[in-house]
Amino acid sequence: MKKIKKEWFSNVKGDILAGIVVALALIPEAIAFSIIAGVDPMVGLYASFCIAVIIAFVGGRPGMISTNGSIDGSISKKHGLNYLLAATILTGIIQVLFGVFKIAKLMKFIPRAVMIGFVNSLAILILLAQVPHFIGISSMTYILLV
Repeated sequence: MKKIKKEWFSNVKGDILAGIVVALALIPEAIAFSIIAGVDPMVGLYASFCIAVIIAFVGGRPGMISTNGSIDGSISKKHGLNYLLAATILTGIIQVLFGVFKIAKLMKFIPRAVMIGFVNSLAILILLAQVPHFIGISSMTYILLV
């Protein structure tokens, strides 16, 4: 009982502050991924909330934010929300298996340039998906103007 109390309640103030920061970062990210996937933003918010709660209880890493970004928008467009839910659950199972088999050790073989490129391309994808909502023109028109 002391171990649980120490692990769960030793830094309540820091944990609450971290939760607020993660929530503020997660909300726009979930909405952006939902728009990219072509589903209602509430679906993305619910999925991200469920993933965050599961990660909180199953265990995660400091600074880890999980979202439904790995879900392909074409799944929901072609097959509907049921397949999107199934893909989300399958992604969670794969993440748990990666944790069980300690796949994170293999991250040292991925060059830093690849990780930075992935994050930058993700930022560009989110930006281009938001352009039509900000200025009222399609993202392809914006790309041609630049």
